[in-house]
Amino acid sequence: MRLILQDGTVFEGESFGADVNVAGEVVFATGMTGYVESFSDPSFAGQILVCTYPLIGNYGVPSPDRFESEKMQIAGLVVANYSDTYSHHDAVQSLADWCKISGVPAIQGVDTRAITKKLREKGAMLGQLTRHFVDNKQTLEKLRVSNPESPDFFSTLQSAGFSDPNTENLVAKVSPKEVRTYGNGEIKIVLVDCGAKESIVRSLARPETTVIRVPWDYDFSKENYRALVISNGPGDPTMCAPTIEHIKKAMEMGKPILGVCLGNQLLALAAGAKTYKLPFGHRGQNVPCIDAETGRCYITSQNHGFAVDERTLPSDWKAWFTNANDGTNEGLAHVAKPWRSVQFHPEASPGPTDTKWIFERFVEDLTNK
Repeated sequence: MRLILQDGTVFEGESFGADVNVAGEVVFATGMTGYVESFSDPSFAGQILVCTYPLIGNYGVPSPDRFESEKMQIAGLVVANYSDTYSHHDAVQSLADWCKISGVPAIQGVDTRAITKKLREKGAMLGQLTRHFVDNKQTLEKLRVSNPESPDFFSTLQSAGFSDPNTENLVAKVSPKEVRTYGNGEIKIVLVDCGAKESIVRSLARPETTVIRVPWDYDFSKENYRALVISNGPGDPTMCAPTIEHIKKAMEMGKPILGVCLGNQLLALAAGAKTYKLPFGHRGQNVPCIDAETGRCYITSQNHGFAVDERTLPSDWKAWFTNANDGTNEGLAHVAKPWRSVQFHPEASPGPTDTKWIFERFVEDLTNK
């Protein structure tokens, strides 16, 4: 099986997943462990994931109740070395079996370091995992010499079997179709599920809370609720126009708001700011972020390809966290209203729990009112 990038580069490896061909956006993640949580994270929808850690699969796959969603979400998987022999007391199947059952192709034996270096230098690329070669050598050469700025570039890619998931509303694909309720506490929290990880629900669950999990385009203004949480999710946040409008209603009502990952971008858009696509995104469990209020640096879990443009924030908003590596925005706070958001994942899973206090403080503030 081959990984073919949009610039015509070909990496050939050994298949250990489903025997299908896929196209998507090729991205990399830097986590050493936590592949089960990452692969089941809806924020990876439409993406072919390259793992930078060289050994994947050595502790197998646990039962589905340990997943971050109902299924594997990645479009495809690329690793340096796959371990078919696994050892863990919670494991019930191998990673290869999970990929096959999920219909996700996977390859090993490729130079993931070379792929990662290319993505860091040129940005995230479209790609294919396929058993077939691109139609012919002429098509491959055309990809190699094509200019991404030319008007016919994307038609060239499409003719060669590539597709850009960011042109689709990925949130609509991964969000649930119905309302779900967890708990029966007095404090009712609406969770807008744009591709929410199960750990977010667990992070909000308390004897005193009721979590009302709603679809991405659900008009939650008709619900009787105390506070709003906007979840993580895949793709371009500007695709979520209905969600943005509903967030504006919550702001007009003065409801406390907490955004997570995509929720950071959606809250910014509702406030009037803009977002943009990062060159290769932030994906991993080792990203340092600085709290502007305390100066403390936290190690965070991240998975996103878009970011908030701080220069477009209204004057009554401020940066809450900043990425210590590249200076991009990692969180927002309103100067007077109870509206905050973070670009990383306080719930971790996988990753360090350094910022779990963000959920704890959010619920405590609601309890003390």
